[in-house]
Amino acid sequence: MSTAVPQTFGVADAVELAVVERSGFIESRHAGSAIVLGPEGEVLASLGAPDAPVFPRSCLKPFQAITIMNAGVSLEGAQAVLATASHAGTRKHVQVVRSMLGRARIEDSALQCPADWPGDRASRDELVRDGLGTSPLYMNCSGKHAAMLLACAQNGWDQATYLEPDHPLQLAVRDTVERFTGEKPAASGVDGCGAPVYAISLTGLARGIGRVVNSSPTSPFALYRNAGLLTAAVLANGWALDGPGRANTLVIERLGLFAKLGAEGVMVMSAPGGATVALKVLDGSLRASTIIALRLLVSVGALDAAAVDALEPELDLAIHGGAAVVGRITVTAV
Repeated sequence: MSTAVPQTFGVADAVELAVVERSGFIESRHAGSAIVLGPEGEVLASLGAPDAPVFPRSCLKPFQAITIMNAGVSLEGAQAVLATASHAGTRKHVQVVRSMLGRARIEDSALQCPADWPGDRASRDELVRDGLGTSPLYMNCSGKHAAMLLACAQNGWDQATYLEPDHPLQLAVRDTVERFTGEKPAASGVDGCGAPVYAISLTGLARGIGRVVNSSPTSPFALYRNAGLLTAAVLANGWALDGPGRANTLVIERLGLFAKLGAEGVMVMSAPGGATVALKVLDGSLRASTIIALRLLVSVGALDAAAVDALEPELDLAIHGGAAVVGRITVTAV
């Protein structure tokens, strides 16, 4: 993997996207870059330096899942969504991951993602009460790893090395990323779950996700047919992509958008009409990413402002002082 990684855009290239206000005082500012593309790839809005390379992190998962489906693995419903999810580790999520492994009689121990606690607090508390600990099954990328192992079993590929960048599966993932985004990666690295990650621009990311979401489940071309099937599965099973009360699930279920977060402040969303936003908050925080993406889609007419207003109280944007609400996170980019 590359060790000399080109830097992402710097502070001088970024613009203010949101602020954190406490008791009438601006306490913090979130700067970054963003782009909104229309259904034909036309630029509807551009902020900062969206053509600079970034690691999309888990925003690459849709391309990884499509690669797995294109490799002959039949994934439908919740299993398809878990392949592209950053899930909360609830019992329901883990049951789906185990069902995926069970299809090829793959042991839990074959998962090479790190052991972790569930992101869902109630599920974590349940494990503690039962005297249990961390497991790769609870790690938010376990569904993707289970699907990768299924692709290895389906094609006779080595399972022990499935995360190596020169593994047939990972070479196919890179090809899928390039085909959908229209870009060659500027750099490669290792994601938090151990899988390869590729640096592309926010423009390329928005282009690629837009092509995924606008693909038809009945396309004569397998790559786009699988993209359409994946999109339909996500929109029908928002709980599986994230978790109860969590941002991506709320956006999918309440607004009907395709939404996918990535670590270090990356977010992609695509509206039913085809407009797609990709953004990165430069400081790596995700706390403002959802509302920034939504407000950008509203600003280009792709989303109803009243619908976003109704959802906003559930997005954990309030700033507390003791038991009282004393401020909030506010989008300033639009």
